Amino acid sequence: MRALVQRVSRARVFVEDEIVSEISRGLVVFVGIHQDDDHEDAASLARKVIQLRIFPDTENKMNLSVRDIVGHLLIVSQFTLYGDTRKGNRPSYSKAAAPDKARELYESFALFCRRSGLTVATGVFQAAMKVELVNEGPVTLWCETESK
Repeated sequence: MRALVQRVSRARVFVEDEIVSEISRGLVVFVGIHQDDDHEDAASLARKVIQLRIFPDTENKMNLSVRDIVGHLLIVSQFTLYGDTRKGNRPSYSKAAAPDKARELYESFALFCRRSGLTVATGVFQAAMKVELVNEGPVTLWCETESK
């Protein structure tokens, strides 16, 4: 399971020009699901994202987590995180999970994040979304669970 995590001052998701989700300061988490992922991967990645110390403390050192700052999460499914571009110019998505499995694990990831007590907003699974965000820093990190 993979996550592209961006520290943001605000973010929102549009579907058909309507705002469906919106957060203030926190993290936007783009989540990709591998065909071999399971609920333990979702739990493990959720713990990692919630505990990332990437917000500044009083000395301006990245030492605080999204939980420490009582920030928000905006979680967006993104199967293209498993796009393989090593051959040719058209990415292969053969390692991405099938939609039913991906939806289940995406929802599981969001549930694990909600159980942490954070405010969690989500995109709309399989919808054509527009994501608007203000990346703070900029800070962008790649997180993933161990390969099976």
